[in-house]
Amino acid sequence: MTVLTSPASLSPGHRKSVGELPIFEPMAGTVIAEPPGNEEGYWVGGPSPVFDENSQKLYLSIRRRTKLLEHGRAGRGGETAILESADGETYSEVWKADKSAFEALSIEKSCLVQTSDGRFRLYVSYTAIFDYRWRIAMIEADTPANLDPATAKVVLTSEMTGTEGVKDPVIYNVGGLWHMFANCCPTPEAGDPGRLNRMHKEGNAFVSGEMPCPSGLATSHDGINWNWQGVVLPTGDGWDRYLARFTSLIHTPPFFTCIYDGRPNIGPAYCENPGLAISFDLRTFHKLGHERGILRSPHGRGGLRYVEALIVGTDLFYFYEIARPDFAHELRTIRMPLGAGGLSI
Repeated sequence: MTVLTSPASLSPGHRKSVGELPIFEPMAGTVIAEPPGNEEGYWVGGPSPVFDENSQKLYLSIRRRTKLLEHGRAGRGGETAILESADGETYSEVWKADKSAFEALSIEKSCLVQTSDGRFRLYVSYTAIFDYRWRIAMIEADTPANLDPATAKVVLTSEMTGTEGVKDPVIYNVGGLWHMFANCCPTPEAGDPGRLNRMHKEGNAFVSGEMPCPSGLATSHDGINWNWQGVVLPTGDGWDRYLARFTSLIHTPPFFTCIYDGRPNIGPAYCENPGLAISFDLRTFHKLGHERGILRSPHGRGGLRYVEALIVGTDLFYFYEIARPDFAHELRTIRMPLGAGGLSI
């Protein structure tokens, strides 16, 4: 585990800095998972961590992907899995499920959470084989190893949100209310049949180039029944004009800081970079005006995406998917001591 030894707490007042989020050096992170292949189109990523106080272990949801074949009918996101670690450095697999268990063409990022009574919930986003649209389903168990896809309950769909699909959930319980931030693909004006056909013919409206893809919010009192609140993180006018995908939320008093993936256009797909936005109410986010993403890989096409942060004690852990020299994507983590000031999520 790579540890940055300089304190990474919120900047002291004498620097006249408020709510500053510590930023990491991408190549300083430790590789914790390798892709299933050594060329472009193969990756492991979409991390979602949680720390279990009972076992004192980190659990990490990941997704494995292979090359797209047969116009999206083969390859793509094949597995969702959960790793565990007792030290934040060495991870072993404790559970996995193939996309066939969800009757899916492809699986995208899942989100792992723990309820107040210690149960684990995994929210899996996938595109269904019967309608080629992205949705989010939830499975629940007492331990990650006991999760059973046969018990999956679909909790958010295109019909429920008035969109062409929802995926990549990021979920937090804030003040007793569950908040699910999800990437969404809007419906074209007047439901243009030509555009709709192009959006769904390969089962991935999000990379069709037909509509920009912002992030929306759903809320729930139980984490099972969700109400769609609409778009809260829209696409922009510059480097994030095609994609604004919510990936993490950190409480940086007096506001919240959001990390999100952005991309200016459809190509190169899957090579996003992170940006920052802040919010006081989790309904309106103000982007921090960077002309491009704040972090890039020095390799491949520069992709660095799905950054998620988790605070354990006085340490801030970042998990992120990053491009390698062979254009495949690997999964890395880095730990940053926060000092006395700390942060919270």
